[in-house]
Amino acid sequence: MLDKLFRRAGAKPQVEPAVQAAAGELAAPAAGRSAGRSRGIDWWIFILMSLLLAIGLVMVLSASGIVAESSHGDKYYFFKRQLIFACAGGLALWGAASVPRGFIYKFQYPFIFFCLALLLVTLSPLSPSINGAHRWIRLGPVNLQPMEFVKISLALYLAYFMSSKQAMIKTFTRGIIPPFAVTGLFCFLLLLQPDFGSAVVLASLLFFMCIAGGTRFLYLFFFLAVAVVLAGALAISAPYRMRRLMAFVDPFQDAANTGYQLVQSLLAIGSGSFFGVGMGASRQKMFYLPEAHNDFIMAVLAEEMGFVGVSVVILLFVLFFWRCYRVVMGQEDLRDRYTAFALTVIMCLGVVLNLAVVMGVAPPKGVPMPLLSYGGSNLVATMLCVGLILNYSRTAKPCKESS
Repeated sequence: MLDKLFRRAGAKPQVEPAVQAAAGELAAPAAGRSAGRSRGIDWWIFILMSLLLAIGLVMVLSASGIVAESSHGDKYYFFKRQLIFACAGGLALWGAASVPRGFIYKFQYPFIFFCLALLLVTLSPLSPSINGAHRWIRLGPVNLQPMEFVKISLALYLAYFMSSKQAMIKTFTRGIIPPFAVTGLFCFLLLLQPDFGSAVVLASLLFFMCIAGGTRFLYLFFFLAVAVVLAGALAISAPYRMRRLMAFVDPFQDAANTGYQLVQSLLAIGSGSFFGVGMGASRQKMFYLPEAHNDFIMAVLAEEMGFVGVSVVILLFVLFFWRCYRVVMGQEDLRDRYTAFALTVIMCLGVVLNLAVVMGVAPPKGVPMPLLSYGGSNLVATMLCVGLILNYSRTAKPCKESS
C-alpha cells in the first residue's frame, strides 16, 4: 500500500501541535526542516517539461491556424496567446520553485477560501456562458478557469490533512468527514456550473490521497459505491449527459450528432498510421474535429505525427512522472512527500483522462492535455505544479539514501 511505502521510505510524519506539546517537543517550521539540505533543483524535470511545452506550442500552431484565421483573421492568434500564457506560466514556475516552503504552507487556507470564492463567482452573472457552461471568469482579454487552481488548493489541504492526522486517519469522524466534506463542497459547486469532468478529477485526487494516507479500504469501498450511484443519477437526470454516455458506448451509431466528436477523433488517429500524414497536413482540423487545438489536440498530433509521434510524447510524460516520483520518495518530511505526491497526481490524471477521452476509452469530459492543449488557466496551473515539484526536488534525497 502507498501509505506503508511512504513510511518505509523514511518520511517523518507530522503530528498535531497538541500531541507535540504533550511529548515536550515544538514543531519546527517547514522552512527550517529543509534548511541546510538543499541539493538544487532536478533539471531533468525542467528539461522534460520544456520539451513537452515546445511540442504543445508547435501543435497549437498547427491545429488552430485554420480556425484562428476564420474566426479572428489571424492564423497565429491562438499560437501567440499560448506563447503569452507560457511566459506567464514560466513566471509562476519560477516563483513556485523559489518561494520558501513555509510560505506555501502558511497560505494554505487563504488559498482554499480564495478558490472557493472564485467558484462562487462563476455561478454569478459575472461569469460568461460558453457552450452552455459557466466555468470561466472574464478578466479583460482572457478568461480565468478557477477549477485549475482549485485542484492545487485541494492538493495542499489534503496533503496537510493526511500528514498531520495520521493518528486519526483510520477513524470515520476525524479521518474521513473533513477531507470528504471539503472535496464534496468543491465538487458540488463544479456540478452547478456544470462541469462533471472536473468533479471527477477532484474525486479521483481525493481517492488517491486516501490510499496514500492509509484510509481504511472499507471507507474507500463505500466512497466508490456512493460515487458510482451519484454519477449514474447525474447521468440520468441530465439528458445531454445520457446522450454523451450512449455516444461513448457506440459513437458510430449517431456519428453525425452525439458521437460526432469522438468519431472525428478516431478518424484522425486512424489516419495517422505509423508515421503520420506530415506536420501541418491534418485534414480533421479543417473544421471537422471540434476543439482540435484544445482538448483533442492529441488526435491532431496522432494524425500528423502518427504512432511514432504519440509514442514520443507518451515516453516524455513517462520520464517526467518518473522524475517526479523520485522527488516524492526523496522527501524526508511526510507533509512534503504527500504534497509532492498530490501535485504529481494532478498532472498524471490530466494526461490519463485526456488520452482516455481522445481514444474513446472514457466518455468526453473536457479535460485538457497538460502542457499541450491550448488554454491559459490550465497551462499556468500546470507550470505552477511543476514549479512546486522543482521546489521539493531541492530537498529530495537520492534514491539510494531514501530506500
